[in-house]
Amino acid sequence: MMTPDLTPAAPARGLLAANLICMASMLIWAAGLPAADMIIPLLPAEQLTALRMALAALSLLPIWALMEGPGALLRVNWLKGIGVGSLIGLGAWFLILGQARGGAVTAAVISATLPVVGIATEVALDGRKLTAGLIIGLVLSLVGGMMALDFRAGGLSLGLGAALCFCSVLAFTLGSRLTVTAFPALSPIGRTALTISGAAIATVTVALAQLPLGATLPDLTPWGLKEVLALLAFSIGSLGISQLMWIMSVERL
Repeated sequence: MMTPDLTPAAPARGLLAANLICMASMLIWAAGLPAADMIIPLLPAEQLTALRMALAALSLLPIWALMEGPGALLRVNWLKGIGVGSLIGLGAWFLILGQARGGAVTAAVISATLPVVGIATEVALDGRKLTAGLIIGLVLSLVGGMMALDFRAGGLSLGLGAALCFCSVLAFTLGSRLTVTAFPALSPIGRTALTISGAAIATVTVALAQLPLGATLPDLTPWGLKEVLALLAFSIGSLGISQLMWIMSVERL
């Protein structure tokens, strides 16, 4: 009896899985934005960005070391990682500034265009052709971002907040693209942990450099368990886990 040829089905399943990972990434990303509304008023944007990046990096580095050994952390180009990570840190800073002015719904709606901007970049720079499957994948990723929204908490607000959020999308898109292309020998966890750690180093340096210039230390008085949990959701969930899944989908797509 002849065995049926299932070769075409395997790539199709792989693309479907990649699109679903992308959708889940956007869902987790958007779900963390309402939590950010609770803590954005408590910290300056530079300090919150640095803290968010540091917590995300501290959650990813041990996983990378456990999966590939501590030596993997020593064999990579950290200067390049800081350079690429700086773009991701810039995108995170723009996002906080934009959400502070436009609210979580605006940030989520604009951020949900990240896959669209990413594909547009590939079409423009790499000559990638649009296909029906690719368009379906983009729709899935947009749905993933919208599913996490609660429009009762406030509607979409266009203006400076939306413009800053779109600047965030552009910076994240370029940073994510370089995360994949600049480190072809690394695994998804290695790429993500390296560039997020690079972003943490860059943003923490900026935040510390502002202290001698008159920036005030954070006031921890308003912080309680609810605010700490919101910070962890915004940092480890909406950045660490979401970015790892995003890089996995970018690599496959």
